[in-house]
Amino acid sequence: MTRTCRYAALLALPVALTVVATAAPTDIRIDGAGVFPESITSAADGAIYVGSVKGIVYRAAPGAATAEPWIRPDATNGILSIFGVLADDKSHTLWLCSTPNVFGPERSKGVASLKAFDLKTGRIKHSYPFPPPASVCNDIAIAADGSAYVSDTRNGRIFKLAKGVRALKLYGQNSALVGIEGLAFGADGTLYVNNVRSNELMRVETGVGGRMTGLTTLTVSQKLDGPDGLRHIDGNRFLQAEGMSGRLEIVTIKGNEATLHVLADKLKPSPGATPVGNTAYVLASDIRFLVDPALKGKDPGPFMIRAVPMGRSGAAEETGR
Repeated sequence: MTRTCRYAALLALPVALTVVATAAPTDIRIDGAGVFPESITSAADGAIYVGSVKGIVYRAAPGAATAEPWIRPDATNGILSIFGVLADDKSHTLWLCSTPNVFGPERSKGVASLKAFDLKTGRIKHSYPFPPPASVCNDIAIAADGSAYVSDTRNGRIFKLAKGVRALKLYGQNSALVGIEGLAFGADGTLYVNNVRSNELMRVETGVGGRMTGLTTLTVSQKLDGPDGLRHIDGNRFLQAEGMSGRLEIVTIKGNEATLHVLADKLKPSPGATPVGNTAYVLASDIRFLVDPALKGKDPGPFMIRAVPMGRSGAAEETGR
């Protein structure tokens, strides 16, 4: 047999193809009772962190199916209830909003504060109390220069903690911010906020020295219903959960317009979501069991973090949720 014929014979042989299946993202169970998660964030390695009304931070290691208690409230860290968490890999910090428990009576006394914990060890670094009046520290965003911005839902305020500074400084206050929940920076450094009471999405306008000078309410492609956690994906795209409608969406902002691309719309009421690769991990909290007299005291069932595919470019894929 000639060399050419031998090659032809080899090419004619059946070839066994090995197909490597990519595992679909799976839901994560939060290991605890009465958790009522209030915020969620993720680190660069894929670890997920969840804050809770009961004051415990739960952590799910990359790829884990369960989020375990990681930081518990004690006399040293002074955590009350946690209404916001944000992982900042650059500063190796887990930021959290400690707030008197509005659902009380446990951990309902004290002063709202922004707290910084070591992202690796969970040890507290520092605590930054809110100045009067009594406040609700709700969520955090980190600017490109490392400054932390934090929302005060009750009083319509945004505070700034400049890198290396030991006290919060008022960045802006406006009656339109009463009800402010999530806040996040776009890639160009513009700060956006949402408001759970007015059902609005707003751009923060800045002037000389970077001070807040006003707010621009964006025109939204669909009516919002309880917008809560806001997390940056890339460019001017954000992940947003709606606490009343059970909807999860990607928000794309262009000029004064915000287009919503719905990923899921039949979720339990959710206070937040976080992107990990091409997956959105969204909290299933259902706070109604804390505020509805007909449900209060009843078992809400297990608390879950639902995995919702976003697609390769962050576009929605079909999901059975």
